[in-house]
Amino acid sequence: MGALDLDLMASVFGILGTIVAFLVYLAPLPTFYWIFKKKSTQGFPSIPYSVSLFSAMLTLYYAFVKTNCLLLITINSIGCFIETVYLVVFMIYATPKSRTFATKLLILFNILGYGLMLLCTSLVPNVLLRLKVVGWIVIVFNVCVFAAPLTIMRQVIKTKSVEYMSFPLSLSLTLCAVMWFFYGLLIRDLFIAAPNVLGFAFGIVQMIMILVYRKKTKIAVLTEFRLGDLIPSTNMVAASLNDDMTIAIVINSRPVAGDAKKSSETDDDQNPLEGRPKVKATLAAAYGVILRRGSI
Repeated sequence: MGALDLDLMASVFGILGTIVAFLVYLAPLPTFYWIFKKKSTQGFPSIPYSVSLFSAMLTLYYAFVKTNCLLLITINSIGCFIETVYLVVFMIYATPKSRTFATKLLILFNILGYGLMLLCTSLVPNVLLRLKVVGWIVIVFNVCVFAAPLTIMRQVIKTKSVEYMSFPLSLSLTLCAVMWFFYGLLIRDLFIAAPNVLGFAFGIVQMIMILVYRKKTKIAVLTEFRLGDLIPSTNMVAASLNDDMTIAIVINSRPVAGDAKKSSETDDDQNPLEGRPKVKATLAAAYGVILRRGSI
C-alpha cells in the first residue's frame, strides 16, 4: 500500500473521528437546556466540563507543536469553544458556593496549571524533544481521565443496575476511540493512537456491562400524591429497590413560612429534584464527556 493510500485512509479516519467527536461534544446539551430553563444547576458538577476544557486545550497545544494537524486543531478548537460556553452557563446559574468552587478549579487547573505547562515546555530548545514531552503529558493526563468511568462501572457491578449508563453514548465513545486510534496509527503518531486503546477497551467493557445488567435494572416508578396536609415540610424517605440498592426520595410538599429564603440560598446538591432530567441521561452525558476528551 502506497504512501498516498495511507494518507487518504488517515484523512478518512480523521474526518470520521472529528464528526463523531463533535456529536459527543453536544451530548450535554439537554442538561444545559434544562439548567437554562430551570435557572439552576441543582447539583450538576462543573468538574467534567473543566477537565474536558483542559483536555481540549492540551491536545490543541500538542497539535500546534506538531504542526500540519488541521483535524486535531479544528475539533479541539471547537471543543474549547463548546466547553467554555457550558462553563459560562454553569457560572450564571450556579449557587455562590458552586460558582466559587468552579472558579477556583478553573484558575488553578485551566489557567495556572496549563500556563505552567506551557512555560516549562516552551523552555525546551529542541522542537522534537518538546513534542515528545507534550505528547507524554497528553498520554499521562488521558490515562488519568480514563480512570473516571471506573467509578460508574464499580457502581454497576455493585448494584447490578445500568441506570447510570447509556448504550448509544458508550457506542459513540467507542467509535470515536477507534477512529482516532487508526488515525494516529496511520500517521505513525504514538501519542494520538496509544490513549485510544484505553478508550476502545473501556467502551467495549461498558457496552458489555449494559447488555449483561440491563435486564436486571429496576427503576422505581413513583405515583403522584397530594401530601400537603400530611407532611409539613421536605422529608427524606428511603425506598428499597432490591437487596443491593436503596434510593433516597425527596418529597416536597407545602412550604413552611420562612423556608423560601433558605431554599434560595441552599447549595445545588440540596435543591429539590422535581423537574430534573433523568439521572441516566445526565450522568451518562457527564462521564461520557470525560471519557471522550481522552480519546482525541
